[in-house]
Formats: sequence, C-alpha cells, structure tokens
Amino acid sequence: MLSRWLSSAALRPPLPGLVVQPEPQPGRCGGSTAELLADLQLVMDGAYNPNHPGALAHLDPPPLPASIAAELICAGLNNNLLAEELSPSLTRLERGLCAWLAEALGLPPGAGGVLASGGTLSNLTALVVARHRSGLHQCRDAVVLASADAHVSLGKALMVMGLPPEALISVPVDADGCMLLAALEDSLDSHQAAGRPVLAVVATAGTTVRGAVDPLAAMAALCRRRGVWLHIDGAIGAVFGLDPAHAQLVAGLGEADSLTVNPQKLLGITKTSSLLLLAQPELLHRTFATGLPYMEQSWGGGHGGECGIQGTRPAEVLKLWLGLRQLGHAGIQAVLSGALERRQQLQRLLNGIDGLELRGGALHLLAFAPAGCDARQADQWSQRTRRQLLEAQLMLSRPHYQGRHHLKAVLGNPHTSAEHLQRLSEIVAASLPPCP
Repeated sequence: MLSRWLSSAALRPPLPGLVVQPEPQPGRCGGSTAELLADLQLVMDGAYNPNHPGALAHLDPPPLPASIAAELICAGLNNNLLAEELSPSLTRLERGLCAWLAEALGLPPGAGGVLASGGTLSNLTALVVARHRSGLHQCRDAVVLASADAHVSLGKALMVMGLPPEALISVPVDADGCMLLAALEDSLDSHQAAGRPVLAVVATAGTTVRGAVDPLAAMAALCRRRGVWLHIDGAIGAVFGLDPAHAQLVAGLGEADSLTVNPQKLLGITKTSSLLLLAQPELLHRTFATGLPYMEQSWGGGHGGECGIQGTRPAEVLKLWLGLRQLGHAGIQAVLSGALERRQQLQRLLNGIDGLELRGGALHLLAFAPAGCDARQADQWSQRTRRQLLEAQLMLSRPHYQGRHHLKAVLGNPHTSAEHLQRLSEIVAASLPPCP
C-alpha cells in the first residue's frame, strides 16, 4: 500500500480534494486484516502528499527509502533509549552519530549531543542547559536575545521555563533578514546596565520565511567576549555545514555552545529527526540527571533518559543513521546543491516580473509579494494566487511576514523540475498587479 502511494504521488495533487476518515474509536471486536487495511487506505487517501513535484509549501521533503525502512525496524525493535540496558547498541549508535555530526559541523573535539523529537524540543533543551550552566535557575529577570525573525519555538521554550513573554528580546534585522550585530551589542549593553542577566543569545541559521542566516561567527566572537551562551537554531540551515562546498553559507556553526540541527527538513529523514549538539555534551547530564533507581547503572557514559527532557525515546537514530548511509557524502552534496539550484532558478524567473518584491536569503527558501501593496491587498492577492497555483498542482505556503502576507516556495523537493518552476512563475506573473 505504501509503495503504491509513493509511486503514484505525481498522479495526486499535493493536497487531497476530499478527506474521508474511518471511525476514530475501536469497535467491540478487533477488526480483520482487510478492515484494517481499508481504514489505513482512507487515511492515506486524505494525507498531504510531499512526494508530488508541486509540493513546495513547507520544509517537508520526500522521505528516503532507507529512512522509511529504518522507521519500521525502529518500531519492531521497540527499544527505549531511556536506559542503556533497554537499547544497548542503539545508545552507542546515537552517541557515535552525534559525535560525528558535531565534528562534521565544526564543533570542538569531544562535542556531542542527543536526538530529540523536533527542533522545538532541541531549542528548549539548549536554553534549559544554558540557564543551568549560568546558575539562573530561580531568576525571572533573565532574558534571551534573538532576531526579530527567530522561530516561534523560542517563545514556547521560555513559557515552559516559567519566564514571562517579555523575557524574549527581539533584535532588529537588516534588509536581508540577518540580525544586526551592532543592535545585538547595544542590547547586551542596555541589559547589563539595567542589571538584567542574559541567559543566552540565539542566532538563526535559516529563518523560517526567507532562509536568512545571522552573522554566526561575529555573534560567537561577541558572545565569547561577553561571557554569554550562544545557541544557534540551525533547524533549517545547519545541514549545509555537512558539505565543504556549501559550509560557507553557515560559517561559524562550530563556534556555538549549542546547536539545533533538523535533518528532517531537507535531507529526507522521516519525522521526527532533530538533534541538539553541544560543545560540552556533559552539560546535558549535569542539567537533567535525576537518577534512575529502577535501572541498572550506566556502563557507557550515562543513560539517555538523563541527557535531556525526554525519558522514553524510540530509536529515532536508526532512520537518521541509515538515511545518511544511503546518501553518502556525494548524496548529501547533491541534495544541498539541487535545492540551491532550484531556488536560484526560481529567483531568476521571478526577478523578471515587474512589480514583485522578493524576500530571499542564503538558503533554499524564497518568499515574495507584490511591491507597494498594503496588508489587505497582499492578503487578497496571496489567497487568490495560492488558489490558482493549487489548481495547477503547485502548492506554496502563505506566511505573514513584516506586516503582510507573502507566498513562499521551499525548494527542497528533488522531484520539482524546471518546467514546474516555469509554470509557477507564469501564474504569479499573470496574477499582477493586484494593487492600484
């Protein structure tokens, strides 16, 4: 069933026309195999279709076959990375893979980390470690500095940590969507003068709407001088650091105290696949160790349940490890290069359209809206044009950015061809001008 669903992806639109679901509750007696498969088919028929070449809306690429297979093995093994005796080989594999990824991304010798269920949890874990490291456990005056375009997960993290919304300080960005270093330094000065401790500075390597990368190396140097923890949210862009041909796009990743990486967003690793890497991974155990009195003592460096917020964890490392093994270094480079080439091609096409304002960055995302439109006009244009694109089986997202709606293309889908991008640009060109 899954093979048929994947192989027929191009015959179905990115979004299903009709969603029909089976009964959510179990029956009095267990269902037969035929009944269960029929129910499954209903769910699959109503699912989002990331394998369609027109699926360009979000950071959800087609999955790698090896990653799909590893997900099945993960479920069948049903190991638990809570403790080493519950996942002996997988615990070692996770440590080894995190250490390799940290080295590949430029972190210092001895760096490592832990897998987590998504970038939101990785960012939260990083900020909890930063607070513990700085001794600010009970301080409600502590603040976190991040760019105005930083991910919404930071606000969630501070809420979970018991800090008020105003603890997240937005630092202005430049015309390219990158944090202004001078503004960051001014903010550090003003908070120091006011006696408000800075828990961490968060840099973004790949913002959500336009794929901008903050000045990572310069921010790291500033944070070192000030003795402030630097966390880099590289959920979108950190994977570019895995290939020497593209690493300059995210130069400075290795100078972070902590780094979020989400291979699920571009490399085709099935969800969820996120990592938190630290220059000093032992800080994870110092922060989260509670003791597991119902388990045998660790024999290899600490139970997984004491190295992060999660206790029970499935063997998600399998799908990341096997997916990367399928790709190899050449495959990783090909995925990254392809995404950037598609972004560049679409940007060239859209640059030729008068009256269109583009919002891009260093990576594979591109947002755009009519120049000169107010918020109401941009909202109407984006809704109308998105419907027209969907009719052509081209799905873009409609983010609200800097006061008005845009359309956004994420060019990480390897099935998207030059013909799809040409058609996209023709529809957008025909949609203008929406404004008087």
